[in-house]
Amino acid sequence: MIKILRYTEYLYLAVAVISIYKVATLWGVDPRETYIFIFFAVVSIAMFLFRRRYRKRFEQRKQDNQS
Repeated sequence: MIKILRYTEYLYLAVAVISIYKVATLWGVDPRETYIFIFFAVVSIAMFLFRRRYRKRFEQRKQDNQS
C-alpha cells in the first residue's frame, strides 16, 4: 500500500509539470485559459506536499508500532 501512495505523489507532480508547460505555451495566446492551468499546478503541488507528509507520518506510525 505504501508504494501506491508513493506513486500517487509523483502523479501529482506530473500533473503540475504538464500544467506549468501549458501555462508557458498558452500565456501569449490566451491568458484566460492559462489561469485554469495555474490553478491545476498550484493544487497539484499542494496535494503532492500533503500526500508526502501524510505518507511519511503513516510510515513513522507503522514503524513506531512495530518496535
